[in-house]
Amino acid sequence: MNVRKTIIALMIVAGAIYTFSNRAVEVTEVIDGDSIVVGSEQVRLAHIDAPEWNQPFGRQAKEFVMGNCLGWKVRLKRMGKDQYGRTLAEVILPDGRNLNQELVREGLAWHYRRYSHDRFYQELEHEARAKKKGLWADSYTIAPWEWRRKSQ
Repeated sequence: MNVRKTIIALMIVAGAIYTFSNRAVEVTEVIDGDSIVVGSEQVRLAHIDAPEWNQPFGRQAKEFVMGNCLGWKVRLKRMGKDQYGRTLAEVILPDGRNLNQELVREGLAWHYRRYSHDRFYQELEHEARAKKKGLWADSYTIAPWEWRRKSQ
């Protein structure tokens, strides 16, 4: 009986981590194309990797995020923490759009397959590539994880 209660409690906690925040939180800072701050909480956008600030399209990705959420109240679909202690989340904009998905759709971020196996993000990236949107208009793009490795 105790094992069953423990399993149920763990399932409830896991479900709570992967849920929307009931209250909207204001985006107070945009760090880059895939990192924001809400209150004192750093949030890393889940499923995606945007170009670094000094990489082609890095500035455009950050400006897109700023234009879509800076100063606005958003909802977070929290998915845990990353290795640096940042909250991993999908950001739901006031109009209901998913910011993470919009970045991939517009060709301003990669689907980060190393940490995400979400098929929808794969499809969004495939469509952006086919339409040569954003960074996919360039015939020679370097993924951010490769850019970081070369910069070290």
